[in-house]
Amino acid sequence: MSQDYSQKSSVMQDPGAELVDRAQGLWAKFGQAILIGVVVIAAAAAGTVYWQQNQAKQENAASEKLAQANELFWRADYDRSRTIAQEVSKAYPGTPSGIDALRIAGDDAYWRGNWKDAIADYQAYLGKNSSGVVAAGVRRSLAYALESNKQYEEAAKNLDQLIGVFDRESSGELLFASARCLSAAGKNDEAKKRLQRILDEYPDASVQLQTRIELGRLSPQVLN
Repeated sequence: MSQDYSQKSSVMQDPGAELVDRAQGLWAKFGQAILIGVVVIAAAAAGTVYWQQNQAKQENAASEKLAQANELFWRADYDRSRTIAQEVSKAYPGTPSGIDALRIAGDDAYWRGNWKDAIADYQAYLGKNSSGVVAAGVRRSLAYALESNKQYEEAAKNLDQLIGVFDRESSGELLFASARCLSAAGKNDEAKKRLQRILDEYPDASVQLQTRIELGRLSPQVLN
């Protein structure tokens, strides 16, 4: 009786033993690959953490230096402000402050009447950040710099992109500016379309009187 029980017990234990043997065999076969995979994942995670910490340090350094440029700009010390902003944009090109430095450098050039440099800086900024309220403001400054540099059609293109982005008053002003640029470029028909839009879509805009005068100048027969 004891012998039969022992044999039954042995039979019941065999499936578990077989699983253990299989597991040991799999580990012997694939264990090294699994360990390598774990090490690779751990290394990648450590690399990501290091990169994030480094980026944070870069941004902190960039923002501190850019604050100096910003302060100098508001003190109308445009040359020194621009020099520092350019240093930040070159030293920390991948950081938010490094990108924003292009905007400040452009503003410095703009207020100095250096249209070509302002245009280059604004375009570089928009090449890295083309969406959001700040980017819209940069595009507006770019448009006015282009107009001042007599690049009228390009200025109008940028102005047209901003219609409806700001408040209604601004949209009316931007349409009028676009019409002004197109008229200067000799494209009076396109200019008249934008002036008519002001009358039709923005009747409360402060440029209404100017719009009627300009539209009357371009096509006297339009207004009765």
